Amino acid sequence: MYAVRTIRLCTKDCLCLYVCPTGATDTENSVIDRIRCTGCGLCAKSCPSGAISMVPDVMPPQQPKVAPVVAAMRSLARSKSEQETAAAALPGVLAAALARSNRVMAEDLLREAGFMLPQSGNVRAELTAMLAQPHSEGFPREAAQKLLDTLPFNE
Repeated sequence: MYAVRTIRLCTKDCLCLYVCPTGATDTENSVIDRIRCTGCGLCAKSCPSGAISMVPDVMPPQQPKVAPVVAAMRSLARSKSEQETAAAALPGVLAAALARSNRVMAEDLLREAGFMLPQSGNVRAELTAMLAQPHSEGFPREAAQKLLDTLPFNE
């Protein structure tokens, strides 16, 4: 385990600086030094703003998804993608906000379903399925293949 800090939550009360036995939390850029962190969790326990979390060195395997759940997730993500494309074609600030909102919703949906965890078997299956389908000219086939070839998977 090691500690990570969410900068947006940090209120700079800095109790973590005083309890860390290795000084891993005392950094100029507010990023906890992973090399010095021993995973004791004292900084996370003392943080009054809840900005520090403990992360496992190896992520647990992703839970399998049944076919109807995967189909529903893909349908929702496709719908959000289509709505983003439609909104992006419209002029104005409101249309731009709508496009961005749909992108964020699709990303959240995929993340919560476990399809954006790089070590997940779900990611491998999704990338493999994407590469097996015909796509438009703009589809980044090489990038998808590179991800499939280089991402470490723990399942």
